[in-house]
Amino acid sequence: MVAINKNSANRTAVSSQDFVPISEMKDGIAVLDDGTLVSISLVTSVNISLKSFEEQAMTISAFKNFLNILEFPVQISIQSRKLDVEPYLETLEKQLKNQTHEVIKLQTIEYIAFIKNFTDVINIMDKQFFLVVSYQPAMVDISKGGLMSVFSKKSRSNDDEKMIFDEARTQLEQRVGLLSSGLSRTGVKIKKLDTEAVLEVFYNIFNPDQGDLQGMVLDNQNNI
Repeated sequence: MVAINKNSANRTAVSSQDFVPISEMKDGIAVLDDGTLVSISLVTSVNISLKSFEEQAMTISAFKNFLNILEFPVQISIQSRKLDVEPYLETLEKQLKNQTHEVIKLQTIEYIAFIKNFTDVINIMDKQFFLVVSYQPAMVDISKGGLMSVFSKKSRSNDDEKMIFDEARTQLEQRVGLLSSGLSRTGVKIKKLDTEAVLEVFYNIFNPDQGDLQGMVLDNQNNI
């Protein structure tokens, strides 16, 4: 669990956390300030233009069927950032030092030069696709004041909080499972991100200009 402190008593200036509607992270799930649970899944892509006409028709039909079974909102998010190829070039250069075969050594040198020249002219972009699904626990009447979220800390104990979270997580995971099953018929696979990967996704959202994408966390999640 990762808690996000937004109420420091000694803080005088406005922090960037004031603009992030996330109260904490639990088991790869973001809990928003209003109690809504949010799950983010990494999804593969399908190049439909490479398919035959029949395959394209089947994929489109499967996607239509997937949309028709949805009974809850789903967000599709795309992150596109410049890919840093320096680590890849460093790996090639290390292999080059240990290479004894002259032909392969020459080909590796030419390949490294090609990559450097190519990236100088064209920015290589890395695109990652995410499905975002949420679940908001039911509202319950806890006082004369009216309705209040079941996640309100004024009305629950630690045991109540755990029970409410577990029940809400079950509902959320059922939604993720429905997405996975429906999209599998289109050839798309999805994998729910863990806490570290979700934090990196949000970091990239709120810090779009903080360096080039090197794909440290999400590359590990890409083995779907």
